[in-house]
Amino acid sequence: MKAGVYSIEGKKISEMELPKVFDEEVRPELIKRAVLHEQSEEYQPKGAYKLAGMQTTAEYQGRKENYRAIKNKGISRLPREKLPKGRFGRVRMLPFAVGGRRAHPPNPDKVLIEKMNNKEYAKAMRCAIAATASKKLVGKRGHLFGGDVPIVIEAKFESIAKTRDVAAAIEKLGLMNDVEKSRNGTKARSGVGVRRRGGRDVPRSVLFVVKEGCAAQKAARNLAGADVCSLKNLDARKLAPGAKPGRLTVWSESVLKEMAVAQVR
Repeated sequence: MKAGVYSIEGKKISEMELPKVFDEEVRPELIKRAVLHEQSEEYQPKGAYKLAGMQTTAEYQGRKENYRAIKNKGISRLPREKLPKGRFGRVRMLPFAVGGRRAHPPNPDKVLIEKMNNKEYAKAMRCAIAATASKKLVGKRGHLFGGDVPIVIEAKFESIAKTRDVAAAIEKLGLMNDVEKSRNGTKARSGVGVRRRGGRDVPRSVLFVVKEGCAAQKAARNLAGADVCSLKNLDARKLAPGAKPGRLTVWSESVLKEMAVAQVR
């Protein structure tokens, strides 16, 4: 598969052979598993203290011949606190009792991470990368763009240090409408989420894959809904937000050459 290489002025300057990973068959079920796997790795175990509500003298005596027996006393036969001289206290330990245990507390030992084999994850990543070259899938996600995908830009783009210059470059590539759509679609999160970090839901727009440590990494991330990452930090969630493959992606020419070399090795 070949793709055109565009300059920062939006003009096609050459063509290049894409790495073989772009010829991979797109399998949405594998991509979804990879996204859920990455999300589950960030889950934190939570749970109550195992003896919470149980550290009490309360005990139920069933036989009426026993000392402290509750039968035939005209009260509910439930675990009650032991008081001096065989008297009864409050009902304890039960979920409906004051200071009692919880009925179904979260279990801190529960396995939260959805595990995925390394080869299976690598296959899912190849599928997610190949999905960025499918015009049908990119359009199905609702991205606004002009021309063909994947979008390859010259390595000179990586030296841009100003957000306004990045915006000017992608406008010439016909991608600014997607950023504007994300900006206009930004809204406050519902409920208590508005008080949490960010407090806004921002639709995803363009993903920039550039060389690590370049100036464009800081310049491009300020665009609405945009993400910027290097090949090393690329993951399934960036390529397929919400487990839906086909994100609008701008690939740097140097990154694709790096991918091609890595596959030959």
